[in-house]
Amino acid sequence: MEKEERKIVVDIERKRVRITISHGEDEEILKLSLDEARDLEEKLNSTIEDYSQRQNLRID
Repeated sequence: MEKEERKIVVDIERKRVRITISHGEDEEILKLSLDEARDLEEKLNSTIEDYSQRQNLRID
């Protein structure tokens, strides 16, 4: 069984940020305003930071 490659491409359009997510034959395109893109950036950073902190926790 082959592992399907996941690919994320971020481009700039006139007044939007376009995010294309490809997974195998499937493709999803999101077009975000600058405010939406900034909000997504904040949420991603927060989630990644939370994930990193959880990785450092040790449960005995």
